[in-house]
Amino acid sequence: MARRYDSSTTTFSPEGRLHQVEYAIEAINNAGTSVGILAKDGVVMASERKITSGLLAPARTSEKTYKLCGHATCTVAGLTADANILIDQARLRAGRYEYQYQEPIPIENLVEHVCNYKQAYTQYGGLRPFGVAFLFAGYDETHGFQLYQSDPSGNYSGWKATVIGANNQAGKSLLKTDYGTKKEGDDQMKTDEAAGPEIEMPNVAEACRLAVKVLNKTMDGAVASPEKLELFVMSLDEDGKCVHKTLSEDEAKAVIAEVEAETAAAGDT
Repeated sequence: MARRYDSSTTTFSPEGRLHQVEYAIEAINNAGTSVGILAKDGVVMASERKITSGLLAPARTSEKTYKLCGHATCTVAGLTADANILIDQARLRAGRYEYQYQEPIPIENLVEHVCNYKQAYTQYGGLRPFGVAFLFAGYDETHGFQLYQSDPSGNYSGWKATVIGANNQAGKSLLKTDYGTKKEGDDQMKTDEAAGPEIEMPNVAEACRLAVKVLNKTMDGAVASPEKLELFVMSLDEDGKCVHKTLSEDEAKAVIAEVEAETAAAGDT
């Protein structure tokens, strides 16, 4: 039955599904893993670098993390060529907004614009969905640091911590248990069962260690190393301006060593 409907992005199947969109999401689930974690004092994003051949020349810039404007950046999982089109759209929108209103674009406004562009490719004939998912990180004065995830359907949602790409479910399971700490007094009985314990967000250093832990779990047994992962941090400087920083190999090696020591200590106990 599915074969009658899976060649078109504009036709629903009898079950109410758009198969081409689902296939695009499946392509993303086979891509390199990316992790986004919201911290008290910034946003941490970590990505798996998939090295397909030792003969490839080293990339001069990151192939996973892209700066959109002074206060926003994104990480991609999926087809990089598709991502480049959407990144150009986001940069154009951010520049036009700042030119028109003389202030930086709100992060959710920027995410919504990109997602509207993606959604159009699921509604018109002769087009295919973009085979890429994004993690958007940004800062604005109204809502502070923010983290959003979007998929090929054009949906987006805000997160405290999330994973896209290969083995994302395993990564999300780890984040559910290890993200943040319970605030004191949360052990008391709650009358509302739906309300979970209030979580205190980690700082940037703790978020970096957690991101490496998640990649260790999702990288199919490969041991994390500076060559196989990329750590990116967005934070504010003393003047309140956004700073975009990709950790150097030495800095990444130090974070990995801290995680290994922490894991070893936990194993001894």
